[in-house]
Amino acid sequence: MKIASLFSGGKDSLYSIFLAKKQGYEVNCLLSIFPKSAESHLLHHPNLQWTKLQSQSMQIPQLVIESNSDETDNEITLLEEILIQSIDQYEIEGIVHGGIQSQFQKEKFENLCNKLNLESVTPLWNSNPFEYMNGLISSNFRFIISSVSSGGLDDSWLGKIITKNDISILYDLSKKFGFNLNFEGGEAETFVVNCPLFSHSIDIIKSEKIWDGYRGRFEIVDARLNYNA
Repeated sequence: MKIASLFSGGKDSLYSIFLAKKQGYEVNCLLSIFPKSAESHLLHHPNLQWTKLQSQSMQIPQLVIESNSDETDNEITLLEEILIQSIDQYEIEGIVHGGIQSQFQKEKFENLCNKLNLESVTPLWNSNPFEYMNGLISSNFRFIISSVSSGGLDDSWLGKIITKNDISILYDLSKKFGFNLNFEGGEAETFVVNCPLFSHSIDIIKSEKIWDGYRGRFEIVDARLNYNA
């Protein structure tokens, strides 16, 4: 079955593609909606412009649309538009997304799939957070934290490539401060710099940390594919 991926460049969307391909799905295109701001309840925000490098490294074409509103209904309308485009251009029969526990997101996406007669593929749904995060590392996913907005997560995490040891530290912090270990509540966001889907890893050439004492983001200013590694 030919499917599209709702694509943010973070760990969840990349790992859901990885698992969907293992299940025999053919991922023919990536669908990225650039939200107006970080206030979006539906969409990932930081460093979306660099998803083009991930698209190139996977050799999967990317369709992009920009939102001028943080209203969920507007974002759903844009998603419908880009899905119709993917059906026309790539004969898409389903969509894969990296939802784990958000019933809100799952219902929005499934309603849209029902409307367009598409299959909803959710390989991460209800996965155990600790097992999932360790599975990412075991599957050779290298990802950085690109934003934090929760107690217990300070600016030292911004731009950090997460290791197996970090998962244990994050697990303890999540218990102490009450955030989701998999970050699905928006406590942090991520950007994948290498994984088995990539033909070339991504080198971050220039970056900037922005921190206000509680929340912060790691902005990639310049990056490129590493053709030598």
